[in-house]
Amino acid sequence: MHITVAHISPIMSLIAGVLILIMPRLLNLIVAIFLILNGAIGLGLLKWLHL
Repeated sequence: MHITVAHISPIMSLIAGVLILIMPRLLNLIVAIFLILNGAIGLGLLKWLHL
């Protein structure tokens, strides 16, 4: 299986969802990190993720 940029967002969503279920206090931090990474990937700023 090849992981592409299209796979990164759903993987991040699953990880963020599990972390929020385990530690609800981190909701703001997890959402902020998710949005920043998702935006950076969408804009192509993280070119090293193009596997």
